[in-house]
Amino acid sequence: MRVMILAAGRGERMRPLTDTTPKALLPVGGKPLIVWHLERLAKAGFSRVIINLAHLGEQIEAAIGNGANWDISIVYSQEPPGALETAGGIARVLPLLGDHPFLVVNSDVFCDWPLESAQIISMQNKLAHLVLVDNPAHNPTGDFSLDRQGNVQDAVEDRLTYAGIGIYSPVMFRNLDPNTSARLAPLLHDAVPKGLVGGERHGGLWVDVGTPERLHDLDKMLTAD
Repeated sequence: MRVMILAAGRGERMRPLTDTTPKALLPVGGKPLIVWHLERLAKAGFSRVIINLAHLGEQIEAAIGNGANWDISIVYSQEPPGALETAGGIARVLPLLGDHPFLVVNSDVFCDWPLESAQIISMQNKLAHLVLVDNPAHNPTGDFSLDRQGNVQDAVEDRLTYAGIGIYSPVMFRNLDPNTSARLAPLLHDAVPKGLVGGERHGGLWVDVGTPERLHDLDKMLTAD
């Protein structure tokens, strides 16, 4: 299974830190955020990773290179200024991701969901399988609900938050222009009522490292360990 790490975002909420450093390279627990992902992916048996770049992307490529330090192969996808949003970034590299489901991970989340699980999840004709977590304080109303059969729904009760980790079928992105910005949420909200999105709740560690304060708190926690 191939993997895409989303690292093209500007990180507006992280300013002024991201004025000079891309969000994926912000240090936490003694290493850049994206290195935590690469280490866990390598340990889980993944060998091919695609990383999209935009804001200060050259710093990311210079810092982690071709992935040899983790025994994985890294390919970069350079996006235009302003980036292409999540779905647009995926559509741009769809030929590199192949014909089978692939894993997508946001570079600015920290999570202990077992990545090796992605390789054994049965999509069962689904377009996506989302990892969901309990709603954090900054997203109290959540994003989706989850029924007992593992189907993601748009119900207003018992909602959970999308963790920024998901397995996707390439079919979901095949009608998108690879050179045009496109958000992921509309694709998901179109597929959910059709029963085409599955998911699971992860009850372990998850942090959306979206602000300097949350970065500081996570760094403090990891350093204490």
